[in-house]
Amino acid sequence: MKQGEFVAIIGPSGCGKSTLLKIIAGLDTEYQGSVLLNEQPITRPSIEKGFIFQEHRLFPWLTVEKNIAADLSLRKPEVRKNVDEVIELVKLTGFEKAYPKQLSGGMSQRVAIARALMRRPQVLLLDEPFGALDAFTRKHMQETLLDIWSKNKMSMVLVTHDIDEAIFLADRVVVMGAKPGIVKQLIPIHLSHPRTPTDTSFHDYRRRILNALNDHEEVVELSYSI
Repeated sequence: MKQGEFVAIIGPSGCGKSTLLKIIAGLDTEYQGSVLLNEQPITRPSIEKGFIFQEHRLFPWLTVEKNIAADLSLRKPEVRKNVDEVIELVKLTGFEKAYPKQLSGGMSQRVAIARALMRRPQVLLLDEPFGALDAFTRKHMQETLLDIWSKNKMSMVLVTHDIDEAIFLADRVVVMGAKPGIVKQLIPIHLSHPRTPTDTSFHDYRRRILNALNDHEEVVELSYSI
C-alpha cells in the first residue's frame, strides 16, 4: 500500500479477511511469508497500528473521554489536548461526560474510532466496523470515516461484506476467495469523492467485483506490503 491509501478487503465468510487484519496488526504470528510496515517486519502489536472491531468494546463504567484516553491520564495536558482533538474529529463534542449506555450504536462506534486515533497510528485497521448499524447510521458513519481519512491521510485497511461500502470508500478493493483463502483480484477504484451509488460508473465497479467474487476473474499472485 502507498502511504495514505484506503484499501478495502471483500470476500465470502471464512476466506481469511479478519485473519489478514490480525496478521497486519501483529496479533497473529502463525503464518508463512512477511508483512512489513516502513520496511520493517511486523511481529507484534504496536501504537503504529490502530484496530477497530465490529463491536465498539467500550468500558461501560467510563465516560466517553475516559474511554478514549483508556490507560492515559486526562490530567496530563498533552493527553487532554489529544482527546479533545479526536472528539471534535469524530463529531462527539458535547458528549464527553456521557456513558456508553447513553449513546446510540453509531455514537459508540465513533468513540471506538476516536480511541483508535488517539495514538496517531500510521495504519488504521477496520474489521467490519459498521456491520451492526442500521442503513442510515451506516451511511453517516461511512461519510465520517471518509472525512477523518481526508483530514489525516493515514493508511486504512477495511474488511467488509458490503460491495457498495468498499466502492464508496476505497482507493483499491482486494477481492478474496475461499477454500483456500486467496487474493483473486486487486481492483483500483478510479472515482472521485463524493461517490454516488446510483452512478453508472459505480454500477460498473459493482458488477466487476461481483464477477470476481463469482469466479469470473483470474486469480492473481501478489506481493502485498504496507
